[in-house]
Parts: sequence; structure tokens; C-alpha cells
Amino acid sequence: MPDYAYTARDMSGQKKSGVLTAKSQHDVLTQLDAQSLIPVEIAVAKAGGVARGKRISGQVMANTYNQLAALLRSGVPLLRALTVMSSQASKPALKTVLEEVKQKVEEGESLPEAMVRYPGAFNDMAVNMVRAGTEGGFLEDALERVAAFTEQQEDLKGRAAGALAYPIFLGFVGTSVVAVLIIFFVPKFETLFAKLREEGSLPMATDLLLNFSAMLQSYWFLLIAAMVAGLFALISFLRTDNGKYWLDWAKIKVPMFGPIFLNLAVARFCRVLGTLLENGVPILRSLDISRKAAGNQILSTSIAKASENITAGEKLATPLAVSGHFPNQVVEMISVAEESNTLDTVMVQISDSLEKTTFRRLDILVRLLEPLMLLIMAGVVFFIVLALMVPLLNSADAV
Repeated sequence: MPDYAYTARDMSGQKKSGVLTAKSQHDVLTQLDAQSLIPVEIAVAKAGGVARGKRISGQVMANTYNQLAALLRSGVPLLRALTVMSSQASKPALKTVLEEVKQKVEEGESLPEAMVRYPGAFNDMAVNMVRAGTEGGFLEDALERVAAFTEQQEDLKGRAAGALAYPIFLGFVGTSVVAVLIIFFVPKFETLFAKLREEGSLPMATDLLLNFSAMLQSYWFLLIAAMVAGLFALISFLRTDNGKYWLDWAKIKVPMFGPIFLNLAVARFCRVLGTLLENGVPILRSLDISRKAAGNQILSTSIAKASENITAGEKLATPLAVSGHFPNQVVEMISVAEESNTLDTVMVQISDSLEKTTFRRLDILVRLLEPLMLLIMAGVVFFIVLALMVPLLNSADAV
């Protein structure tokens, strides 16, 4: 049910405002009348408050799911469990969310109905698994599975970020060293090579290096402005639907890293789908949630087409194979799982296998990338030194 923000006056004429949950404005009027309030203004409340808009980290939410499951399994009633957790919450945003969820449950809403109001804390997968657990009588198990899945995804993000941290650091340091050499070191040779330039005996590499250094010194502010403007334009473009689609396409097409991005997205889709199916969520709803959780619009479009085949009574494996985005081994395993009616467990197994294989490839690629970046930086520095030393050596030979 939606929330309605109201402004009203009591019998003494004092103005009051607040938020009520109701099916329609007519129900809001009924509730206000029961409170002896005269309505002045009623409007649908905007879901943009701190509790609803602020995102809460996955690790914090994983701990929250585990704690709630433990309290419920110990026989603590749901309202009491939410009260205890909100009082012990270390994050202000989480505390506010839990207090508001408890309030909605007290007003008669189910736990998943209250959770869906706060997408920054509870994603679609968590809400639907809790809904299945609530309806099927296995809420504690559903919460524990949500916690395990969330922890696994956070670990996946951490491993990927950790693997790429050192190459990114090397690139930043190398770029800084080269920039310092070109801007501050190279210009000191300008007067030394002026005569050679007039005589036309200055090597081309040295001439290009000196001109590039002079350009950076003269137009550095324009270069920085162009970079900032380009970065701003790129970020603005990537926030659009076309930009997001282009970025997802570029991710899976980029050399070396493309297959890694694609396999991680496929693994994420398989894990979410398998986890939802294990918790009794219908397959069409599971496909809709898992395709969004894959984090790649190209893959999401292929899965959406596969969902249409499911609606028509056909198999899932065929359209996934036609899309070309799913490895043949994955498609074969899905096909066998559909025939044996073990799609839920097989999807999780596919995810485990893909993640292990992908991270082995990522580790190998990162190990190769580090010396490659060092070689590139050494090559650039060598070019700068050589471009400056060759004219000096030629002059010494002439003398």
C-alpha cells in the first residue's frame, strides 16, 4: 500500500502533518476522520527520505539477515526481534530502516511488504526470498540463505577489487612519473638543443619530445579543462540508458577482460536464479529478478527473450544458447538440469564452477598485466632518456 502525506487541522484549529499508509485517498480520509482531524491537503508521499534513499552495504545487511534468522530460530517473536535489532544497530540508516519496518509490521503489513519500501537496504532478491519463506513457513531458512548469498557476493566484489588494485596503482604511479619527467625535466634541455634545432640536426624523436613538453607547459590548463569536460560528458552519457547499454557492451568486448566480465555476470545470474528457485519463487519471477541482478544489460536482454520462451512453454536452454553470451558448457548443464528437474541446485553449481574458473583466469591475467605495465613504463622512460641523450652523444662525437 502507498504512503500518503497529509496536512490537517484538529478541533482546536492547530495544524498537524504526517504520513499514513492506505489503499487510497478515501481510506486516508477515513483514518483522519477517526482521529478527529480535518484534512487540508493529501498527497502521495515521495520515497526519498534517508531511510529509503540511503544505501546500506551488503556486509551490514548480511549480518542483519543472520541476526534476524538467529532470533527467530530461538523463538523470539518477529516484532520483538526487530525491536532488539533496531536498538543494537550500529548504523543510523539501518536503525531507522528497522524501526520503520517494525512500525509497518505493527500496522498489519507482512515483513516482505514492509521491506520492499526500502530498496537501498533490501534488494529484489532478498524481498522475494523472504516472501517465499513467509508464505512457505521457512522464514528462518530463507533469511540465512539471503545472508549467505549476500556475503558471497560481497566476497566476490572484494576479490575482484583486490586483484585489480595493484595494476591500477602501477598505472597511476607510472603516469605520474612520466608527467613529471616531461613537464619539469625535459624543458631544461630546450636551450641546450636550440642550436642543433636551428642547424636542422636535431633528431626527430628529440624534437617531438621537446614540442610535446612545450605544449604541456603552455596549454596545461586547457588540457586539464578538456579532460574534466570529457570526464563529465562521459559520466553524464553513462548515466543515460544508451550509455549504460554501451558500457555493458564494451565490458564484454574489451580484449582480455571481456570474457571475465561476461563470465562473472553469467555466474551472478545463475546464483541468483538458483537461490530463488531453491526458495520456492516461481521461475518467471526468478528470471525477472536474476536478469536484473546480472548487472549487464546485454545479458539481461538475452534472458528476457528466454523468459518469453518459458511463457510459451518451451525450454530455457535453447534461447540462452542462441544469444551467444552463455558458454556451451553452461547451456548443456542447464539443458540437462531442465530435463531432470534439478535446475535450482544445478544453477548454483554452475555459478560456483564459473566463479572458480574466472578467478583463476583473472589471477593469471593480473600476474601478466603487472610486468607488462612495468615494461611499458620502462619503455616510455627509456624513450625520454634516449631522446635526450642521443643529441648530447652526437655533439660529443663532433667535438
